Amino acid sequence: MSLAGCAKFDAALGKQWVEVTFKQSTSVAELLHVRAACSHIPNVTPLPFPKQHTVLNLMAGVRYDTTTATDSNVAQLQECLQKFPAVQGFTPMDTGDEGD
Repeated sequence: MSLAGCAKFDAALGKQWVEVTFKQSTSVAELLHVRAACSHIPNVTPLPFPKQHTVLNLMAGVRYDTTTATDSNVAQLQECLQKFPAVQGFTPMDTGDEGD
């Protein structure tokens, strides 16, 4: 493995994100509204949605990249998301959580 390959591997291992789940009755419009409303927090970046915007694939894919976020940034995101009744869950994750 080259050094560039090692650097990419190390960078991938350090990824962190928050996975947000929504109530089953949530519409695509509501998902988009919540995502936009909570996208202003420093060091927190909403990950792109799947190309096809259906409720099922959006509910499974609403994530925010928090790799460079501080604990305060993550708390701000959680506080913002809690304002919306459609939000059901807030789960901080990192690459070590995949596949669990």
